[in-house]
Amino acid sequence: MTDPDESRERHGRRSILDRIFPLEHDFLQMLVDQAEQTRLGVEAFVAWLDTGCVGPPDEVRRIEREQDRMRYELEEALIDAFSTPFDREDLYSLSRQMDYILNFAAETAREIHAFGVTPDRAIVRMARLLLEGTHAVVEGVGVMTTDEPRVRENIREGRAALHRIEDAYIDGLAEIFHGTNAMEALRRREIYHHLRDGGRALRGTLDVLHRAVVGLK
Repeated sequence: MTDPDESRERHGRRSILDRIFPLEHDFLQMLVDQAEQTRLGVEAFVAWLDTGCVGPPDEVRRIEREQDRMRYELEEALIDAFSTPFDREDLYSLSRQMDYILNFAAETAREIHAFGVTPDRAIVRMARLLLEGTHAVVEGVGVMTTDEPRVRENIREGRAALHRIEDAYIDGLAEIFHGTNAMEALRRREIYHHLRDGGRALRGTLDVLHRAVVGLK
């Protein structure tokens, strides 16, 4: 259990340092903006699946490129900054893990289009659960310095979503491997695998978010 006096002392030291060495960049807002961009990208991916994957996933790729730009800007700011609101390694890792979530969603979309795969129940379910977990990340990042109980609830919600991604992955594999078309099974397995990777990126994001919040106490 955290000692309240010790916590206040640490916050006091941080406030003094902030006055002496003010933050040059609003890193928290940069993270919030990137989290929102991640959500937009995963939403675009799910919306594209809902159309039956008509045409290439251009909107997903456009959002992914914009998110890359935002991440690069944060990395450059980290290099220049004298001080940060919390551990700079956690700042970097949180940004990078969010980037992975959208990278895997975009990569999955490109493969679906390239392989000519029609989204099945497992693909749609994993994508929607990835979006559900990403919503939890957006909310958690938005209040990470102001509402610790809410962040902890967001982390629990996100972890529940990623566990269901794993369940959908296994159920989907079981179904396709009991089929008769081996080539179709291999194509779908590749899609499932990258959606599962998106879930693992979600797990990494939530782990870093939790570590960062603990470090703020």
